[in-house]
Amino acid sequence: MSKKEVKGRIKKVAGPLVVASEMGNANMFDVVKVGHLKLIGEIIEIHGDEAFIQVYEETGGIGPGEEVISTQAPLSVELGPGLISTIYDGIQRPLKKISEISGNYISRGIDIPGLDRDKKWDFKASVKKGDKVSQGDTLGTVEENDNITLKIMVPPGIKNAEIISIKSGKFTVDQVIGSFKYGDKTKEFTMIQKWPVRKNRPYKNKKPPIAQLVSGQRVIDAFFPLAKGGTACVPGPFGSGKTVIQHQLAKWADADIIVYVGCGERGNEMTDVLNELPELIDPRTGKSLMERTILIANTSNMPVAAREASIFTGITIAEYYRDMGYNIALMADSTSRWAEALREISGRLEEMPGEEGYPAYLASRVASFYERAGYVDCLASEEREGSISVIGAVSPPGGDLSDPVVQATLRVVKVFWSLESSLAYRRHFPAISWLNSYSLYYDNVQDEVEAKEGKEWTSMRREALKILQIEDELLEIVRLVGLESLSQSDRLILFISKIIREDFLHQNAFSDIDSYTSFKKMFKMLDVILYFMKKGTMAIENKIKVEEIAKVPAVEKVARMKLVSEKELKKIDDIKSELDKEIENILDKVEE
Repeated sequence: MSKKEVKGRIKKVAGPLVVASEMGNANMFDVVKVGHLKLIGEIIEIHGDEAFIQVYEETGGIGPGEEVISTQAPLSVELGPGLISTIYDGIQRPLKKISEISGNYISRGIDIPGLDRDKKWDFKASVKKGDKVSQGDTLGTVEENDNITLKIMVPPGIKNAEIISIKSGKFTVDQVIGSFKYGDKTKEFTMIQKWPVRKNRPYKNKKPPIAQLVSGQRVIDAFFPLAKGGTACVPGPFGSGKTVIQHQLAKWADADIIVYVGCGERGNEMTDVLNELPELIDPRTGKSLMERTILIANTSNMPVAAREASIFTGITIAEYYRDMGYNIALMADSTSRWAEALREISGRLEEMPGEEGYPAYLASRVASFYERAGYVDCLASEEREGSISVIGAVSPPGGDLSDPVVQATLRVVKVFWSLESSLAYRRHFPAISWLNSYSLYYDNVQDEVEAKEGKEWTSMRREALKILQIEDELLEIVRLVGLESLSQSDRLILFISKIIREDFLHQNAFSDIDSYTSFKKMFKMLDVILYFMKKGTMAIENKIKVEEIAKVPAVEKVARMKLVSEKELKKIDDIKSELDKEIENILDKVEE
């Protein structure tokens, strides 16, 4: 039997799991075609001549005795021109092409390549005959759109190759554009690279992330920042705003390319993403946000096993663009659905269950995904840096943070944005708890932020967080013995903390002005609030009550600072001057 003819017979079908016999010559993680419908599956266990296959399509209608054919190749994605703006399913089949062939429903067994074979791309060679190249070096470029220039690179593993031929011009992705010789081998190359999704793409070395991924969301950028190349977890109960936060980050994050993976979200949520993202205007270019976005749409009514593939498909595509020197932000929504897929397949395999029925290897699988994030020196002769930042939403039942998926995620990520339903029900967006959340990247990005915004930024941030923590303690006292028991200075803290919560941390995602806040505006806003605290403390020391301080006319303007546009930031400086004058007037009256 030749290598390409490993065939077996179905022995058992149990939902997405198929057991096939006579598969002794197959390899782990080979892609197979199952049954008369040729359903796509992947070998996940081998015992003797029996292969255990997770099938990425509905298995109804196939049964024992039908043929299973191994492709003798692992589950891989096609990388090259045409990824941007495309919407894929979990195994990189373009949904638009599928709809053209099979209508509104995905026909089982349909096999469409990830990259369009008909479209021609303008390839511009950047090397010539006789040049020496190695893995990661740029052979030429393709303008994928007005914003993204794609580098056609030497595939990983090829070193000290000599260019034999190369030509510029218009080509489809599978047409030969040149050839090179390395060792005693000669190889032709096209614009396509194929890469196994479960294998990390190589890089020179991983570096500590030191640049902040600016999101425009004040609670994130000011208090719990994410670094480029960092990892973040966004757990929260149903309706707390996980998806909206990821939409905001997709729109505003300081990343070159967005990879959005819907790994098992409800169909209506994924439909909203598919409908809204193309209509969103990219603030950096003024064009559709889809021009720097790749969507992997895998909804909860699709086969369970495909959720597991979707998350690795997404991170592999992200690594490809990282290798070109781009900064990538990957949104995974939600990794709980992915973990549920692991739990179902594990149950079908009759493995010993871990906590709450999840497999014992849940934590290592979660870690294997998040560890592929990072800020790296890319493989190439030239100096090139790239990063992948991963933001994973987690949907624990009832918002229970002791859920195994949340705990496994928190062990490997360094940013925790804890969403609270109580904040969401009060229409406080983002509903990120300032008491439970944390970021371990602040020390990494501190120098960069202080260089831009001033040395006082760190102390301002620390003071604002301290006020919010003291407020929580004071509210406990108020609940027990009432507001009257508090001193005037404590009441001032409650008043200022309310301003921080409602006028600084609260944002309106639907407001053109308030949806995004630059660091400069954020700095000025927090500066005004803390200056108000300082002047208010002086007034209280002079026997002035908080009620009088709260009545100064400039307080209303403080509440409206977030509606000041980025072009009129001097108005925030004017508010600070007005506060100063009005509180000084109160102090003067006391002295008289």
